[in-house]
Amino acid sequence: MRAGGFRHRVQCFSHRRVWLWLLAGLTALLLLVIGRGSAIAAAWLGHQLDYPPNRYGVRLERRVTVTAPDGTALVADVYHPRTAAATPTILVRIPYSKQIKHILFARTVGHLWASHGYITVIQGTRGRYESGGSYDPPFVNEAQDGRATLEWIAQQPWYDGHIGMWGGSYFGYTQWVLADQVDPGLSALIPQICSTDFYGMFYPGGAFSLESALYWATLSYGPRDIPVPPEQLQQGFEGWPLLEADDRAVQNIPFFDTWASHTERDRYWQSVDDRDRARQLQAPALLMAGWYDPFLPTQLDDFEQIRASAAPQVAEATRLVIGPWTHANTVTFPDGSRPRNYRFESIGPSLPWFDHQIKGAPETAYPSPVQIYVMGANTWREESAWPLPRTRYTPYYLHSNGRANTLNGDGVLSLEPPREEASDRFVYDPQNPVPSAGGTMLGPNAGIQPQNAVEQRQDVLVYTTPPLSEAIEVTGPVQLRLQVSTTAPHTDFTAKLVDVYPDGTGYNVSEGILRRGYGNAIGTNTRAETQTPTEIEIDLWPTSQVFFPGHRLRLEVSSSNYPRFDRNPNTGRNIPTERQPVTATQTVYHHTAAVSRLILPIIPAKE
Repeated sequence: MRAGGFRHRVQCFSHRRVWLWLLAGLTALLLLVIGRGSAIAAAWLGHQLDYPPNRYGVRLERRVTVTAPDGTALVADVYHPRTAAATPTILVRIPYSKQIKHILFARTVGHLWASHGYITVIQGTRGRYESGGSYDPPFVNEAQDGRATLEWIAQQPWYDGHIGMWGGSYFGYTQWVLADQVDPGLSALIPQICSTDFYGMFYPGGAFSLESALYWATLSYGPRDIPVPPEQLQQGFEGWPLLEADDRAVQNIPFFDTWASHTERDRYWQSVDDRDRARQLQAPALLMAGWYDPFLPTQLDDFEQIRASAAPQVAEATRLVIGPWTHANTVTFPDGSRPRNYRFESIGPSLPWFDHQIKGAPETAYPSPVQIYVMGANTWREESAWPLPRTRYTPYYLHSNGRANTLNGDGVLSLEPPREEASDRFVYDPQNPVPSAGGTMLGPNAGIQPQNAVEQRQDVLVYTTPPLSEAIEVTGPVQLRLQVSTTAPHTDFTAKLVDVYPDGTGYNVSEGILRRGYGNAIGTNTRAETQTPTEIEIDLWPTSQVFFPGHRLRLEVSSSNYPRFDRNPNTGRNIPTERQPVTATQTVYHHTAAVSRLILPIIPAKE
């Protein structure tokens, strides 16, 4: 038995060794194919983007190490154009684990830019790709690691004094933390679907972007970026308290707990955001935003701050592009159509932008300060400023006879101010929140979805215009000024702008939320009828949407949009740790002394 067992173990070891050799051989072959194929992929991508023919061969220098101030090894691949001349540099700090799709991406764009005369440095951020250290917690080391990388680049013999940076989301954050640097500093930036205000992204209107935060945390907490199944995320969303959503989904994730527990713009968020970055921008930036991206409002704030307060030459050269995108993906419109893939759109402007800003080539990508995609009309349009100077902010007033609940109620949205009308009421139960249907979150659920199932709920007030006789373009910031009262000491009100098609199907256009206190005692559900209305302002997502003849504009009002936003338990106690939510009776007023209105940015038709 012993001899047979030994022989069996030897055979298993031999088989295992064969499999290991085979796996190693296949890996080496795959890497060889990737190495050769990336040049082909780069040439194909350049052709798709209408780039000029490649000018240079490319030499790849692997695993080049930059040492961070604390000794952490930041590892990069450097793509060199085959030329004796010094050339500009494009730096990309990649926050992903090393997987085949990320290797293909890095090799393709590295070859693409290098073949057009840019030394391309693609470096893993701390704890990612091939770099040492730990990703957890995010944000805290990016400024010092980025500065160390800029200083390293400036010491290289191939450095010509110019550095550009590119990338979206966390890539964008790695740019913003270096945007104020000088000597060495940046010559041009392309921060996409990202802003200088992560607190504003995580807490729009004061409510926590739960779905975005949990999706990001569960994707990135481990050594590899792997999305968890939807049913696991759902386990995280269900139950109380909020602070244990990560535990219910996968395990405790310390940086999720940090995001969820720091509900105010405190020292933590100040250390992450540094509110002066946009104003202190030292080089022109091409800001690329998406209509259904959670960073959109704060990214537009960045653009306005840059144009108003940055150095004149930087402000004038900075550009804003807003496309039909979610977070790093392309929106699918109600008819099933999709614009050109976001990946092409995000890489496409890079070479023209860097050629213009760094090499002095003519400006061909975005000669106008603003370029927007007008949804509905489904066309790109150049503009001189944001918001559009010709905007007419038009109030649409809420009306009903006190029965605006559900899409079958009597809620009306019109240009006529209200007279004496009954108020609308609904009960908000945090244990049974209104489910999200599309919207502006991170993850696969973002975008445009039908709203009719949501609008069947009694806790959703619905106000709708008659069918439109002519097209209306809504482009710009959207705001709801609502007269409300509540029986809760602290609660939420939500709003959603909807495009109702002639067949009755409604699709989400814009959303918003406001979380605040109202000074009531817990459990006094009979007080709402006699309370004095409070006017609140809910900022909805900016948009650009044409509502066509035969369509209707619709406003939804409720107190939850879950899990896009976390649930307010209505108690006034600490929301992240609350375990005992209570219901609240919510009242919306619309009469001569308490006017509720939706303010839409209407763009006049060209005469």
